[in-house]
Formats: sequence, C-alpha cells, structure tokens
Amino acid sequence: MIKIKAVRRISILLLSSMLLAAAGCGGPESTANNQDDPNDTSPLTLTYFSGEGSANWNNMQDEIGKEVTKKTGVTVDAEFAVNGSGQDKFALMIASGDYPDMVYPKDSVGKLVDAGALIDLTDLIDQYGPNIKKVYGEYFNRIKYSLDDPAIYTIPTNMGVDSISFDTVGGFEIQHQALEKLGYPEIRTVKDFENALRTYKEKYPTTNGQPTIPLSLDADDWKIMITVTNPAVQATGVPNDGEYYIDPETHEAILHYRRPEEREYFRWLNHMYNEGLLDPETFVQKSDQYKAKIASGRVIGLIDQKWNYQDAENALKAAGKDEHTYAHFPVTMSEEYDDPSFQSIGFDTAYGIGITVDNKNPIRTIKFLDYLASEEGQILRNWGIEGKHYKMENGKRVVPPDVQERKNNDNLNFQKEVGIGLYWSWGPHYGDGIKDSTGNYFTTNYPEMITANYSEAEKKSLEAYNITMWKDLFKTEEDFPVKEWGAAYNMPVPTNTDYNVIYQKSQDIVRKRIPEAVLAPKDQFDSIYDTMLKEFDEAGMPEAEKTYTQLIKNRLELWYGDSK
Repeated sequence: MIKIKAVRRISILLLSSMLLAAAGCGGPESTANNQDDPNDTSPLTLTYFSGEGSANWNNMQDEIGKEVTKKTGVTVDAEFAVNGSGQDKFALMIASGDYPDMVYPKDSVGKLVDAGALIDLTDLIDQYGPNIKKVYGEYFNRIKYSLDDPAIYTIPTNMGVDSISFDTVGGFEIQHQALEKLGYPEIRTVKDFENALRTYKEKYPTTNGQPTIPLSLDADDWKIMITVTNPAVQATGVPNDGEYYIDPETHEAILHYRRPEEREYFRWLNHMYNEGLLDPETFVQKSDQYKAKIASGRVIGLIDQKWNYQDAENALKAAGKDEHTYAHFPVTMSEEYDDPSFQSIGFDTAYGIGITVDNKNPIRTIKFLDYLASEEGQILRNWGIEGKHYKMENGKRVVPPDVQERKNNDNLNFQKEVGIGLYWSWGPHYGDGIKDSTGNYFTTNYPEMITANYSEAEKKSLEAYNITMWKDLFKTEEDFPVKEWGAAYNMPVPTNTDYNVIYQKSQDIVRKRIPEAVLAPKDQFDSIYDTMLKEFDEAGMPEAEKTYTQLIKNRLELWYGDSK
C-alpha cells in the first residue's frame, strides 16, 4: 500500500513538472503555452465539485460572477453537495478515476490524496501565485499537507488569514421579543437559559396559533455536531477541536465524550427533554424542517451557529419580524467555566480548494485562483462592484443605504443576483479586521458596519444589557492563550487504516447513543451513557486516540519545527 501511494505521488509530481515544463516549449497552439501568457483571458470553462452546499448558486450569472469571468476568461461549471459533505460523490470519483478540474473536498481530502487525485500545487504557487503567497505570508508552512508529506494539495480558503472576530455568531440564542417580555433576564448558565425558556412557554404556550417550541436543535446528519455535541465541549469551558479534547500541556487527545463534565451537559439535555422544553422532533427532523420552524417565529431558543440558521433568520427579517431573530449568550454549565468561542487559533489551514490530475489547464487555474486572492479579487468578492454595490466617499468604501437594506432584509435574493458570499472558497483571503493598501477593510464585517446594521429589536436588546455588541458578553482573545495546534478538526487524518475504521465506529456509536441518552427517561440516562463509553473501548478508541495524539504532535513539528 505504501509503495502504491508513493508511485501515485511520484506520478503526480512528474505530471506537474511536465505541465510546467510544457508551458515554456509548446508551439503557438499549445494549451500550456497559452496558460503561460500572463494576459490570457481567452474563454475557459473549469468543472468543479464542492463538498459544501450553495443554495443560491446562479451559474456565475450573478454580477460578481460575470465580472470574474470578464477579468479572467474563466467560467466555472459547478456542482455542490446537497446533503452532508459530499463524501458519497467523492467516493464515486475515486472509484471511477474521473475527476472535475477543481474540488473543495472538505473532510474527504485524505481519500483524494491517497487515490492520487490531487496535484501538488507547490511549484504552481511558487511560479504563478504571488497573491496566494502574499496572503499566507508567515503561515505558508501551515498549508502543507503533513509532516510526512509536505506537498500542498489544497489551498485553504474556508478561513480568513489573521481574522479578528468582532462579534459572536454562536453560543446559546434567545429571541429578542422573548427577552423583552421576560424583562431581559441574565443568561449566563444553562439553568438561566432553561428558566427563561420555561417561563416564556408557560406564559405564551402558542405562537401564531401553533405550539411554542422552547428549544429546537438540528441533528440532521453532520449537523448533530454543530447543535448537539460541540456545545457540550464549549459549555464546559473547552475549545472546539472536533471530536477530540486535546490537553493543552501534554497534547494528549481523547474522544471528548469521555470527559465527565460533558456527561453532565448531555444529562441537562435529557432533563430539558423530560421537562418538555426540548423539541421532541430534534433527532428526526431535517435541516429544512428545523429552519422552517425557526422562520415561523415559534422557536424561542437555539444552540447553534448563525450560518446554520441564517436562511431562516433572513426569512424572518424579510417578513418584518426582526423581533423573532436572536440574541447570543456565552452560556456554560456553571460560572466556573468560560465560553472559549473567541480563543485564537492563529491561522488555521481549514478546508480548501484543490486541482485534480484531470485538469488540463493547471496554470490557468492557479492564475484564476491567484486573481481571486489579489486585492482586487478580494474586494470584488466581499464588496461587489464599485458604483453598483459600494461607492468611495472621502477615500472610504461605503455601502449605499438601498443596497444595505437588501443585504439586511432580502439577502437570499440579493446574494443570488449579486453574488456576494458565493465565492469565498475559490481563493485565499484575509479575515475580518484586516485593511487593504487603501486603508479600507477587506471585508464588510467590522464594528461600525456591524453595529450600523443591527435591527431595532437587536439594538433594544443590546441597550437593555448595556453592551454595544454581543461579543461584549463573552471572554475575548486576550483571556485565552493562542491554541498552538490551530483547529484540530481540520487536520488531515489517515485513510484506509485501522484508525479510520475505529473513528467511523465511534461516530456510529455517537449517532446512536447520544440521541438515545437525551430522549431516555431520566433514570435510564446513566446506563445508556455508560454503554456508550464501553462501546468506545470495544471499538478500539484508545488506539485511535494514540494515533490522533501523534498527529497533533506531528502538526506542531511541521508548523514550528523543534520549538514545540
């Protein structure tokens, strides 16, 4: 197996070298030679599959898409995952050996690497990616695949470089109108959160003629991590590292469900269910059903990330129901814990875009991605087109009121027509709070813009809590050390090994036992939880934890050398 993988990777390197060499020796009709023309904007269509969904994709017929094609000559024929992260689609690609030109593989990157599907981008970036190199700067080592295989198979695009988080988009959420009716109570612990939801339900058992839902969660497929299992980590004062807890001193990794503190969080969810405060359809509803309930205005509380329920909140805004949108609170099991949402991870590799071995135009492709990483490309992706979506006033980019109103209250249609937000994954970019060469922010997510676009209902809640932004309730970056290994959930892991088999078994156990434990009678909770822990051991999780611990240590060596 090791020899086969080595041959595949050697073949990929040879292919990349041949393509780069061909760029300098082809005839007038040579595709590679045309690629090497820095001014080549001749029409080129690239195929693409993303493990992310994109409900508002408009085949690059939005205004930004057309401008990108005008600048680069490139049109992208894109397909997006409908459910999950596209794992089935990537598995079919690997089985057939037939790949699109570009992929955004999310957690399937290891399988694509092992299959020899992705080319090493190192030389392409070195020769044709000056903007890509500039964006990553001192973090360039972090985009290498692993200590054992330091190739660059994907360009990380999911996270912005050097991003500053100005406001929170997660935590525990309660509707503004509910907070007002309850007199804006303190919401700091799960008990506070529970008491607010219970009191509201007792006073207002129905909403618009339908039963009021105190708390609903989205457990559809992988979303169970976002709203059910990850909150157990953060509510007990630990940063999110996917399915593991990593000891900050020893770097030892354990499956986070083994932490006794988390058992108590799931016991609390079980209590919420038995008290009639947790939506009984939590573990059977689909994401669309979950969002439809939120859009109806009858879901009072959430434990979620805004990007997951944003469509429903936009629908509420479009219907003039801003008061049914949500405030954010740093809720933990007790006040001995602090929500670590704002703990810095430095720059993390995150998910990224790769070029496959079937791409016949890798140089044009990397130039396309490099344009999107340029200052011009980033401003286009974030702000839109000057004169249409923003204007310059005294050297500052300003969004006209009519455009901002559509972004706030008709975002779904606006995004489909304009394209802002649809091109994040196609090139590296700076994060919030970073300024370009003109002194303007690269992104539109900065304090003055955020506060200017709060709804009246949100401003009223913020004033009641005597804060300017929701982040003011949370501990900030200064209160935590930088997490030196970044976000472990983005780290490549072995595929086609015992580790992968064991990990999948653990996920199957979690998907079965956590819902069972939460929905059980109170006196059966501990028995079910103990069964889950025993099943982890029987599945071989201790060995998988050792493997993961070594991967963390390898990452630290790759990033920092012998200094860690």
